[in-house]
Amino acid sequence: MREIVHLQAGQCGNQIGAKFWEVISDEHGIDPTGSYNGDSDLQLERINVYYNEASGGKYVPRAVLVDLEPGTMDSVRSGPFGQIFRPDNFVFGKKLGTVYGPGLVLCYNKPSLLDYRHHRQTVGIGYSKERVAMSLN
Repeated sequence: MREIVHLQAGQCGNQIGAKFWEVISDEHGIDPTGSYNGDSDLQLERINVYYNEASGGKYVPRAVLVDLEPGTMDSVRSGPFGQIFRPDNFVFGKKLGTVYGPGLVLCYNKPSLLDYRHHRQTVGIGYSKERVAMSLN
């Protein structure tokens, strides 16, 4: 079975992604706490495409949420399905998302910020996500 790593970037990507996880969770029988409440063998058979099973029978999305500012991440976390993400799924900067110039200069002068594999917060996210990072180069 395939494993899909969902990458959400920026305010728009994270807002669309939050809705995506609501829909996918409903289709797979996952409630906002990450528990399986479905009634279909097919749901369980394919649940590992988008989710990793964590302790206590909870399911965690296989996702990386990226933004240059924490505000969008806070709104995702406080949304209906925000609690199903692990804290290390969120990668963000500090107050540069709405200021085009400094954000561009920062990314231009520090290209390692754009290199997914070298960002310290992303190192422990998981082997599947590391494979995605390598294929992005």
